[in-house]
Amino acid sequence: MSPVRLGEVLPDAELIHDRATLEQAIQRLADEIRGDYEGDMPPLFLTVMHGGMPFASQLAFALGERGLDLEFDYLHATRYRGNTSGARLAWLHRPATSLRGRRVLLADDILDEGHTLLAIKRWCEDEGAADVRTAVLAVKIHDRCVEGIEAEYVGVEVPDRYVFGYGMDFQEQGRNLPAIYALKA
Repeated sequence: MSPVRLGEVLPDAELIHDRATLEQAIQRLADEIRGDYEGDMPPLFLTVMHGGMPFASQLAFALGERGLDLEFDYLHATRYRGNTSGARLAWLHRPATSLRGRRVLLADDILDEGHTLLAIKRWCEDEGAADVRTAVLAVKIHDRCVEGIEAEYVGVEVPDRYVFGYGMDFQEQGRNLPAIYALKA
């Protein structure tokens, strides 16, 4: 069976949050984050690749506009590898920057069940981070989130459906869509 192309599902997908709504949410998050980090050493801003890249970029610019300096690095850990359900966590890249004694701000696209973000957060703590906080563009509304993880900074909520766009993919497609969509229920 050949893979389904984004163009086959996008016309029937439901627009959940448009670009303007997402941009407003990112501006609000930047205000919240700046207030929590103001006056400290620049936090280590870790983008969770690939999905976190569009959101992290926009959030970093919004924080810069508010005078908050950041030190950048990234990590790539995944449970999906192009699938729609997760498996064991695979580390594809760990940050080159030492986390010891640092305040770390993780930026990711979505908090769904939280397995990946919890593993990443614990890894940061094990590496000696003084504080680890998480900013996500979206949180999926359901009761399956693992214990021990929640995002301190949340842009928008999304329904408990398959969502894509603004970093989130549909079969490795659509990450660059400037809005969030959901497959029809």
